[in-house]
Amino acid sequence: MSSLTAIGVEGLPEVEAGASLGQLIVERIELEDGDIVVISQKVVSKAEGQTRRLSSVIPGAEARKLAAVLGKEPALVELILEESSEVLRAERGVLITETHHGFVCANAGIDTSNVPENDTVCLLPEDPDASARRIRDEIVGQGPDIGVVISDSFGRPWRLGQAEVTIGCAGIQPLDDWRGRRDAHGRELEATVIAVADEAAAAADLVRGKDSSIPVVILRGLDRFVTSEDGPGAVALRRPASEDLFR
Repeated sequence: MSSLTAIGVEGLPEVEAGASLGQLIVERIELEDGDIVVISQKVVSKAEGQTRRLSSVIPGAEARKLAAVLGKEPALVELILEESSEVLRAERGVLITETHHGFVCANAGIDTSNVPENDTVCLLPEDPDASARRIRDEIVGQGPDIGVVISDSFGRPWRLGQAEVTIGCAGIQPLDDWRGRRDAHGRELEATVIAVADEAAAAADLVRGKDSSIPVVILRGLDRFVTSEDGPGAVALRRPASEDLFR
């Protein structure tokens, strides 16, 4: 019988720059081969020193202009522009950009929640796939063969609410391509490609809250998607601009 278990890792300290997340995790829970370790982007960014004080940011002319239109803080808009390769929408108080990583999201993924210092914001990791590989190496070096997912909450076009998606991963098959295979009635599937890594990120989020201080969740029961190699990473989940019907 198929089953999936999600276990929140409790007791993690406030993560500071330079922390070894892999070490902090294995000290607090016994992992098994085939586990997927889902880690909130926020603690990865903190460990990598990806935080900025808004008071240290000098907004340029473009940032000041956009901030006036959107009702946002000019220093925050300047950081969003610095972290973005393109502004896709700037209206109704919302700034949607494509980050240098290739993610399309609000405010270039910059966030102020769960950052203890006032006047401080958290940026995305510089290379989330590399972050996932490094954390996996820290854990696998101590025994279990696991996958690592770095998750972040994104809004969704045409639907209300946010859902967790994978921005970095290692040791996990991010997509499960069913095209050419048969459904339960023998019909050939033509378009079904399951976003395994995103679904893992969303499942993990259901056992933690934004106020729970549980940034790490272990998923057990998805070992069929765990790989011995790091794999292609979350970059495999990004839709090429040439296939985007809506931009």
